[in-house]
Amino acid sequence: MRVIVVGCGRVGSALAVRLTAEGHDARIIDRNPRSARLLPAGFPGLVVHGNGYSRRVLEEAGIEHADAFVAVTSGDNTNIVSARTAKETYRVPIVLARIYDPRRADIYRDLGIPTISSVRWSVHQFHQMLLHRHLTPELDFGNGETLLVRSQLPGYLTGRPLGDLEVEGEIRLVEVTRGGRSFLPAHSTPAEADDLVTFAVAAESLTRLSGFLDKELGT
Repeated sequence: MRVIVVGCGRVGSALAVRLTAEGHDARIIDRNPRSARLLPAGFPGLVVHGNGYSRRVLEEAGIEHADAFVAVTSGDNTNIVSARTAKETYRVPIVLARIYDPRRADIYRDLGIPTISSVRWSVHQFHQMLLHRHLTPELDFGNGETLLVRSQLPGYLTGRPLGDLEVEGEIRLVEVTRGGRSFLPAHSTPAEADDLVTFAVAAESLTRLSGFLDKELGT
């Protein structure tokens, strides 16, 4: 996966290092050349200096072939402009952004750009959202320890009791939308094709939930 990270602060540098360690092609954009000091010696990813909303800089970083884009600078305005450029101009499939002012969250939401606002869990959550994009959180609680996520169930689960998807203390099935109507299922309610299911899940268990759902999603 080629991921362009705009902002080489603590979050951006840590996310890029983690992604490259896992074999991904992480590329960093930051307007301050000194920011690269947060990267370890021998960092294998590309580092480009300039504004994250400049088309010249974005194209130098390879955005035309990017699979994902993450804006994590210290400025909300820079993040929203660069994220919009990535999404609307370059059609990057996954676009995520960090915000400091939670009142701006609705702006991003209206643009279809998932956001992260807590410093404490930013790196972990961006990482999870990149690798489990079909489980993008709808809401988070506290400092992000608990997430509300929605996913369409894969066909292989048809007929299985929905309660089988729950794990005590980790994953709780909250709601099912079926044929455009929402209801609260019983533990024994059988899954049907095209069910859209809402889960409350511990952030650290997102990978486990993904394991239930990925068999036919190819991720």
